[in-house]
Amino acid sequence: MRSDLLKKMAMAMMLGMMAFGVVACDNDDGPAEKAGESVDNAMDDAGQAVENTGENIQDKAEDAKN
Repeated sequence: MRSDLLKKMAMAMMLGMMAFGVVACDNDDGPAEKAGESVDNAMDDAGQAVENTGENIQDKAEDAKN
């Protein structure tokens, strides 16, 4: 009986901590967050450019074969 109560209390505490974690997150982006997003976008763009260049080289090589 006592272990059931402890399990229920532990579960309630875990749910409470998870709810607090969600509430504690805010959408207010600071300068570091904005800078990080900018870097992420730049890296994505650079990666896409490299991928496109690789595809173009591959297409040219296939055209040269034919």
